[in-house]
Amino acid sequence: MDRRTLIASAAASVLVPGLVGASGSRPSGATMRERATRFLATLSPQQQRAATFEFDASARLAWNFMLGSYHAPGIALESLTDAQKDAARDLLETGVSRLGREKAENIMLQQDILRDEWGKGSPDRNSERFSVQIYGEPSATGAWSWRWEGHHLSLTFTLVDDEVVSTTPSSFSSEPNTVPSGPHQGLVVLKEEEVLGRALFSGLRGAARQAALLRESSPGNILSNRGAELRIAAEKGGIELGELKPSQAELAERLIEVYTAEVLPAPLRRQQERRLGAESAEAVRFGWAGADLDGSIYYRLTGASFLIEFATLRNQPLHLHAVFHDTRRNFGRHVV
Repeated sequence: MDRRTLIASAAASVLVPGLVGASGSRPSGATMRERATRFLATLSPQQQRAATFEFDASARLAWNFMLGSYHAPGIALESLTDAQKDAARDLLETGVSRLGREKAENIMLQQDILRDEWGKGSPDRNSERFSVQIYGEPSATGAWSWRWEGHHLSLTFTLVDDEVVSTTPSSFSSEPNTVPSGPHQGLVVLKEEEVLGRALFSGLRGAARQAALLRESSPGNILSNRGAELRIAAEKGGIELGELKPSQAELAERLIEVYTAEVLPAPLRRQQERRLGAESAEAVRFGWAGADLDGSIYYRLTGASFLIEFATLRNQPLHLHAVFHDTRRNFGRHVV
């Protein structure tokens, strides 16, 4: 493996079985537009007013995955008819791979688990308290955006002239990540985000471990909410991937792929791989916080164009927060 290449280029990439949708080919911006339009057409005028916003509305930049039992802006699935829910999920499918859809659905399911098995949050918390938000008018020309959002899940897509120009910020987070009891016992929602991060740091020795260590204790949460991603990404901490052993560099590359590429449908995945493939290992850093590997942990991966953050919440080992920012393209800021 060429350790200067972060992720295989599109020419060398292979579509993993299971990442293509039921239709056989994954959607373009035009398909997103068509399905957003179809979803809006199922709504009453009052529902359309709840679901739609001006493109320059402040809410477009106010993404939030730490909502607990509260409602995100937009129109929630729980207020829709079955046909309207089907149309909303058809729109969701345009932004995620089959694996991404599975993660999203399991995160939504966790809301029922938190309510029924853990007694956490309000009694009316449920798996359909996730909202669709549409900013601007879905159109073949000009800019518009849409978001799917609720507790522990926030997915934002920005389009210009029928091209998907941004798929971030995004968060697939989880609680309880491994369900310990009840009808869904054994369900693991984020299968690699924590495991690979721990394996990467635990394999470092001596000077490499010291270089990776940002601080002895975890901050207990991610740090890049609400516009802080540029500041966090600019902090020079951690170890360059070019300084890692080949096996460790491969772990880091796989971890980056988990966040950035495999949750996306095929065309968007290929675009992501091309962009990340241009980054060298020397430009990417892995940083860790949490000297006790069995306790609360935090890590981040930063490149010239991206930031990945992961944290187990303090004293809550089954509560995971994970985010991905394309720091140049969040919300389509590079073109709109």
